[in-house]
Amino acid sequence: MCSDPSPRAPLRPAARRLILASGSPARLRLLRDAGFAPDVVVSGIDEGAADAPDTASLALALAERKALAVARADGDAVVVGCDSLLDVDGQRFGKPGSDEEAIRWLRDLRGHTGVLYTGHCLVDEATGRSVSAVEGTTVRFAETNDDELAAYVATGEATSVAGAFTLDGRSAPFVDHVVGNPSNVIGLSLPLFRKLLAELGLAVYELWSQVGDRG
Repeated sequence: MCSDPSPRAPLRPAARRLILASGSPARLRLLRDAGFAPDVVVSGIDEGAADAPDTASLALALAERKALAVARADGDAVVVGCDSLLDVDGQRFGKPGSDEEAIRWLRDLRGHTGVLYTGHCLVDEATGRSVSAVEGTTVRFAETNDDELAAYVATGEATSVAGAFTLDGRSAPFVDHVVGNPSNVIGLSLPLFRKLLAELGLAVYELWSQVGDRG
């Protein structure tokens, strides 16, 4: 009989504190699965008050507003704000306002291709510096049927995500393929996050939760 594996060592705090300026459970899971242990501080900004000439610019502007609203002049954390929007032929899709709107969107999206844009903004409270960028990932939607869409919307997931779909939930089977970074579609591009940290002079491992001594 195999013996039980040794218990995992406890985690020590990271060298730098990370704050996620978003209440998105998907973004939090992404960061945790990648070795981070962010604190969550929801910005509370009015997303409907912002405007921009195109979808990518709007996603970036919202991400910047979230991060800057949470960052403190007397803090020492790294704050990350993100916002995602779907663009299909110039039409923007954020979070649907109702189940009925989600159904309409999903019917229109099936069989079509769009681009999911996620804006990212990082603020280093210790220096006051900020960096930002937007990334787009192409998404091809499957030819779903009405019963599938009705069952999905009934779960309540559709109204909490941009474009009424996500890759890390029940709608994942409704996406035929993506071209680009999948984590960007879920809500935060981990490769872009690393690059933006580097622009701030920080290594990604400085924000990892550290494994404690095993003894």
